[in-house]
Amino acid sequence: MAELIYDKTGRLLFTKEMKEEYTILFPTMLPVHFGLIARIIEREGYKLEMLTTNHRNIVDEGLKYVHNDTCYPALLVIGQLIDAVKSGKYDPHKVALLITQTGGGCRASNYIHLLRKALVKAGLEYIPVISLNLSGLEHNPGFKLNLDIIRKAIFGLMYGDIIVQSANQVRPYEVEEGQTERTIEEVENHLLEEMEKGKGLSFKSMVENFDHIVAAFKAIPVQGEPKVRVGVVGEIYIKYSPLGNNNLEQFLLSEGAEPVVPGLTDFIIFKIYNREVDVDIYGGKLAKKAACAALRHYIEKCQRAMIDAMKRGGFRAPGTFQDLRRLIKGYLGEGNKMGEGWLLTAEMLELIHSGTPNIVCTQPFGCLPNHIVGKGMIRKLKDDYPSSNIVAIDYDPGATKINQENRIKLMLANARALARQAAQQEPETAGEEVHV
Repeated sequence: MAELIYDKTGRLLFTKEMKEEYTILFPTMLPVHFGLIARIIEREGYKLEMLTTNHRNIVDEGLKYVHNDTCYPALLVIGQLIDAVKSGKYDPHKVALLITQTGGGCRASNYIHLLRKALVKAGLEYIPVISLNLSGLEHNPGFKLNLDIIRKAIFGLMYGDIIVQSANQVRPYEVEEGQTERTIEEVENHLLEEMEKGKGLSFKSMVENFDHIVAAFKAIPVQGEPKVRVGVVGEIYIKYSPLGNNNLEQFLLSEGAEPVVPGLTDFIIFKIYNREVDVDIYGGKLAKKAACAALRHYIEKCQRAMIDAMKRGGFRAPGTFQDLRRLIKGYLGEGNKMGEGWLLTAEMLELIHSGTPNIVCTQPFGCLPNHIVGKGMIRKLKDDYPSSNIVAIDYDPGATKINQENRIKLMLANARALARQAAQQEPETAGEEVHV
């Protein structure tokens, strides 16, 4: 068994010996994106397992070891990890826990400390916790992300976005149930095989893979009339995580709607751009701003290539990050960047402008910034866009799934009523035009 080694501050390290023996568990947020990245890291010799558990005991474990005034995503992430360790499926002495840190003002950067505190309270202090970050916050001798892994992971996130964006437009209409999910798996296997051969990691090959992905989903037979489109925005974990939002996307599908979920790429660009904004507002090194700008421009270039591929393939494509910046002018300043900041409001504006005025804004307990830029902006958006149909749904340990779903059903009923009203007005308008 690997020896437990601590650094000067008393932090338990994940050692090279542990890499050979331990299974690394990590919570899921974006099943496709995280699953793809996990498989990339696994091929570097690590044993990784993405947790997809989803049951009430996760919330109970979180409440047991995390203060109930802490934001709901922290409670779920920590509860899911501890629930997995105590499930009996793993040897507690041969597991490590992986968690991300952004290094920003959000409390998500402190989840790792809350997790370690929870492990001590649970008598599991011998389990190492690994920080996954690009800010140099913590280092572990047995877990190092070299440039090759980081490069593959960035490409994996881009591929994850176009996979999800394409799949979401096909899944509600597929003739054979489950074909979309099988296509996702086939596409992921193809991408991983390409990466193993050193392919798919240049801009040119990435564009080719974008076209391959789009073509794979376009080949799925579909049927039926267009369904009511429902956008999903909010705090990043609750917006994407099936555990966090009580399987929101699946519920929308079961209600005959087409979920429209903004991709992760805009959030990545947003976080990089915030470093540039910091220099503009507070001062700082111009070299730092220039380096961030260069990275941002490259990712924006990749984003434009993804958008073009979706358009070529006949799919509805999202806008660019610069489109979001233009939309938010007059609503929020770019210095408003805690949590999802101005990006959340901009995503609602983009959905409205692109023909998806029906929106579920997911609001977790304890996330004040997102209540301001989410729920706090709904009245202003409804004043400016009377046809917008936005509902804010609160997620916390005491919120019942049935109440959340009933509020969404009311929003869907209103969406269908508005659609019928618009359909009735079109013939009248057409008749008036002929008369003139």
